[in-house]
Amino acid sequence: MAMLAAPGATLHLQALGPAAALRPTVVMAHGLFVGTLASWYFTAAPALARERRVLTYDLRGHGKSARVRDGYDVPSMARDLGAVAAEAGQAPFDLVGHSYGALVALRFALDHPGRVRRLVLVEAPLPPSRFREIEDFGARSPEDMAASLPEALRGALASGGRRATRLVESLRFLAQDTTLLADLGREPDVADDELRRLSPPLLCVYGARSGCRDVGDRLARVVPGARLEVLDAGHFLPLEAPAELTRLILEFLDG
Repeated sequence: MAMLAAPGATLHLQALGPAAALRPTVVMAHGLFVGTLASWYFTAAPALARERRVLTYDLRGHGKSARVRDGYDVPSMARDLGAVAAEAGQAPFDLVGHSYGALVALRFALDHPGRVRRLVLVEAPLPPSRFREIEDFGARSPEDMAASLPEALRGALASGGRRATRLVESLRFLAQDTTLLADLGREPDVADDELRRLSPPLLCVYGARSGCRDVGDRLARVVPGARLEVLDAGHFLPLEAPAELTRLILEFLDG
């Protein structure tokens, strides 16, 4: 475990795989609220780390990163990602993001052309202010938020204990004591003209039952050469379809 200083927050970082791997480093960002670096650490990251160095981190306010009250807008979190990317060295690296982490990854790739070798966006909600389910989720009580989680997470919480207590408190903190929901509501869309300038090869992965599903169609239509894959699942693909998602990421990064 390592703690990394970023502008306005200290981030929890975990590295897997050989430090001197021949393949490009992979940086992975998770989604908001229920996501932590464990979303990747226990799903796709180990398979990637067989031949690569993989960097996973907790977004600000999540997991073991600093519980800061502001800075949840995409530009601020893209600067956090930049601090993590500095750990990847100077060579272009591969970047994978889920949900809000995918928007952060997209912003970083747009702002740093040539820095990202290949980009994987999993269930990017573009823009997040359009998807009322995010606002509705944040308006619930922490207990109701936990009850509405995917089955894999609900099962882990059913037995109670410290993990369940920590998650409920984290949900309460993010929804009630931070600017996260306000930042989401103000987050603008990314214009098609800007998306067309995206430089790295792009893989988009969406769930057939996700409210974000049509964003995948838009990205595939607008971004030159973008590849779209649709899995039989909802929004939480790292948990709902880990094997299929891992296979697609590996194939794309090896391509």
